[in-house]
Amino acid sequence: MPLLYTIGKLTVAPTLRLAFRPTVEGLEHVPETGGAIFAGNHLSVADELFLGAVVPRHLAFWAKSDYFKGNGLKGRFSKFVLTGLGAIPVERAGGRAALSAFDAAIPALKDGELVVVYPEGTRSPDGRLYRGRTGAARLAVAAGVPIIPVGMIGTEKVQPIGARVPRPFRGEITVRFGKPLDFTGRSDDRTSLRAMTDEVMCEIQKLTGQEYVPRYAPPRAHPPVAGEPGAV
Repeated sequence: MPLLYTIGKLTVAPTLRLAFRPTVEGLEHVPETGGAIFAGNHLSVADELFLGAVVPRHLAFWAKSDYFKGNGLKGRFSKFVLTGLGAIPVERAGGRAALSAFDAAIPALKDGELVVVYPEGTRSPDGRLYRGRTGAARLAVAAGVPIIPVGMIGTEKVQPIGARVPRPFRGEITVRFGKPLDFTGRSDDRTSLRAMTDEVMCEIQKLTGQEYVPRYAPPRAHPPVAGEPGAV
């Protein structure tokens, strides 16, 4: 476990659990050892914080590569934090550059790491669950690991878009883990990846009860909060 992540587990994680007392369901579906992909809905920056607070193992988040390239004090601090947490940079532009995230994640998964992916590609702008992108399914097939659906409930209330830190007493938080989905042996052609992704999103919807929107989430219209991990 990276040093900075370990420090966070000893300081930030217990503080969050004490201050917000999140309800955790299905933790028995999180493997004690071995690689797996967590695929969850994305309501708030706080999703990463509370997911990391309740899972005892190290989680490697996919983070937008921009946060590893910033200039000035904030940029250097962002890079230091994300690198220290063991985050995996992702190029949002696509193409060969975007595949670097897979190049980094596949060995980590095969070595028994846990990687977190948000299939919607960005935070939900209105609390609904949007169509998933196929990256998580493609990664699961390539690495030969299961996908664990994750449902986050209430995080958008304690840290709405634009808020820099979670705020206590703004609502209850629930973190739900679904049964692992095993796609071993499935084809990685476009049709199969789409079907697997839709299955994952269906399981996430069952965990959260969100209204499902069968189209991709619109891009955010405002600058991101400094230091916020991106989603791919």
